[in-house]
Order: sequence, then structure tokens, then C-alpha cells
Amino acid sequence: MTITDASAEPITARDIEVIPQSPTIGAVLRGLDLARPLTPEAVGVVRQALLDWKVVFMRDQDITTEQHLDFARLFGELEVHPFSPHKPDFPEVLAISHDEANPGTENIWHSDVTWRLEPSLGSVLRILDCPEVGGDTLFADMGAAYDGLPQRIKDKVEGRVARHDFTGFRHRMKKRGVSDEKLAEFDAQYPNPEHPVIRTHPETGRKSIYVNRGFTQEIVGMDPDESSELLDILYAQAAYPEYQVRFQWEPNSIAFWDNRSCQHYAVSDYFPNVRRVERVTIIGDAPYYDPSQAPADPASPFRGVLRIWTNS
Repeated sequence: MTITDASAEPITARDIEVIPQSPTIGAVLRGLDLARPLTPEAVGVVRQALLDWKVVFMRDQDITTEQHLDFARLFGELEVHPFSPHKPDFPEVLAISHDEANPGTENIWHSDVTWRLEPSLGSVLRILDCPEVGGDTLFADMGAAYDGLPQRIKDKVEGRVARHDFTGFRHRMKKRGVSDEKLAEFDAQYPNPEHPVIRTHPETGRKSIYVNRGFTQEIVGMDPDESSELLDILYAQAAYPEYQVRFQWEPNSIAFWDNRSCQHYAVSDYFPNVRRVERVTIIGDAPYYDPSQAPADPASPFRGVLRIWTNS
């Protein structure tokens, strides 16, 4: 059921202002009110901003759960997370709550659900309770991170695939007492998919790093020591501030990020305070690598920099 007030004046493309927050990643969308309908042209502005800036932020969105879902559905069908708790009566809404008894665990660079055969297009997260200080989320532009790699590293990893797994969720489910039989069912349903190490974005053609510390296990068919060394190099790219934007949450804030082109890190510096969010995730498609598409931009500000570790 659509709860957005259809009688309200719709948001048009001209109402939306896109305000970049860094040279390559992150933009605030001013002029949006997600309690009102969006014209197709307005939806197009949001989608293009997402493609251009990898994550977009919206402030002052006092909306309902139904309106949250309405907005996310403008960009595709929604998934149900199989391992984490959802909001009662809303299976597509992932409920994430941390406090003194349950500290934050998302403080690791990752892209959502890469353990799926078809990982997500994007995630729309809104804050319900945020600490007065702390609890920010960082986002890293993995296209810029790819550009910053030396050619010798690109040559070693392009065209390769890596194995992904929900290992962190498996450990937490075991601690909660989930049976071996149920875990075996999950293993059969999500059988360690193999995704390109360097992914081609299906809409922009842009190449980006598509391995992450949260879910990637190994580069397939490579000596384990070499695989580990290369993955450490690729993981480290997300940690450079030059590729990042940092979002400070305020009440009624929303972040919408493209899981195909960026990674994120939820800072767990607010213990023992409360941080509650709800996330809706848009289904994506199978990642692929096309070497003929979109070579690295020679004008990128990150080509040839951040290579201190490559001198050996």
C-alpha cells in the first residue's frame, strides 16, 4: 500500500539541488520531501545524483516506514535479509539497534550482501535514534580507489574473481544458538558466489574495486599467500581519506548509497549510547567485468597518487 500523500504537490526536478560533499563521492539532495510524491523527472535527478556521487544524503525527512519503502521501490524491487531481524510487519525493513548491551559491529569496510549471487543495487538507511556525538558513517569511492591503483596491481587482478561468504553472520547465528541444520540450509541457499575483483558498473560502465573485508574470502585460483597480499592492498584503498566522505547523522536523516560503486563503514564510537536505524535494500543484478568498457579516467585526480606501499 502506498502511503505517500498523492494529493500533495509533487516534487519536481527543479525543486532538487545537488550539493557535492567531496570531489568524487557524496552529495546532499536539498529540496526533497519524501512524504510527497516525486515526478518521474525528479526520480531521474535522484538516480543520476546517485550514479554521479555514489551516495546521496537527505536531511529533515520525517517520514513513515511506508514512505521509506515507497521511496526505495522507485529504484527497484526490495530484498528481505535472511539473517538479521526485520521490523515487525515489514519484512523488507532491516532493523539495526545498538546500545550498551549490544555494541555496534558494522565498523568494517564493506558493500552490502556481496554473499548473494545478485548483490544489492543500493541501500536506503534512515536514522531513528542517533547519539548526540559519534555514530557517523563513512563512504569510500571504489572507482576512485581503483584509479589510484598502480598498473601492476590492476594487471594482476583485472579479470579475476573472488569468493564471497556470509561468515560473520554465520558466527553470530551460531552464538545465538541457530542449529547446524538451519546453517546448512543457509549454506545451500547462498553458496559462496564468485564475483569479479574489479566490477564494471552496469549503468555507468565505470570500473571499481569489488572486494571487501566484510565478505570476501579469497581470489579464486590464486596462490593463497598472493591472494591474501593482493586483497590486503585492495582493502586498504577504502581507508584513504582522499576517497571518502563522512556523514554526520542528525534526526530524520537518510542516506542512499550505491553498493555497486562504494563501500561504507559505520563508526562504533558511541558506546554505550543508543543508535537505531532502519535499512531498506534494493535488489541488484549479477556483477560482471567488461575490459572494453570505461577505462580509467586519465583526468582522475587519484591516478598516480597514494602509492607509498608500492615502492618495494
